[in-house]
Amino acid sequence: MKTKIINIALIASAVLLFIYAFFIYDNKKPLRYLPIFGEKSYESKNGKTDTIFHTIQNFNFTNQDGKTVTENDFKGSIYVTDFFFTTCHSICPIMSNQMERIYDKFKNNSEVKFLSHTVDPEIDTVAQLKQYAIKHNADTKQWMFVTGVKKALYDIARTGYLLNAEQGDGGPDDFIHTQNFALIDKEKRIRGFYDGTDSTDINQLIKDIDLLLAEYNYKNKR
Repeated sequence: MKTKIINIALIASAVLLFIYAFFIYDNKKPLRYLPIFGEKSYESKNGKTDTIFHTIQNFNFTNQDGKTVTENDFKGSIYVTDFFFTTCHSICPIMSNQMERIYDKFKNNSEVKFLSHTVDPEIDTVAQLKQYAIKHNADTKQWMFVTGVKKALYDIARTGYLLNAEQGDGGPDDFIHTQNFALIDKEKRIRGFYDGTDSTDINQLIKDIDLLLAEYNYKNKR
């Protein structure tokens, strides 16, 4: 009798393990979903209400290879973004080293990209950005360092990525100096903010990238 009970218990355990493997592991359902940041609005149509989330506006910059970079270069990918300048000797070197650490983790994964904007386009020419990219072993296909019109760079930092709350017009006296990174999903929505100088925050960012990839993987299998 005792042996029979043990066998039943073993069979039940095997069934439960199979169910777990099939529904949880194989489908890779995320244990949680990342929040969506920014203001949202609601649109009613045909008796149904849709939520309209804040998204990153279209952009046009120039990367370290002198090529034009737009939002189209990030279609089908999630990406991490930041703002820096090459002559910075305080937080920027730390930020870039941390970004390189994330880049190394997801290197050659076409679903993950990186976008670093200069806040000093007058100094950070294409040639300057190229040397900086080489220093951080960045492949242009996956990690882009971009320059452009100062007003456009500052506007997207403030109104797009929401990385700076200070008012400014992008003029000669305007300056942005933020250590924060933002995680952007495939729909151009903000899914997280992280301190680029804090290794603990960066560890969380790496976990959240994996979580966001799992979210898309699960949606694709449904």
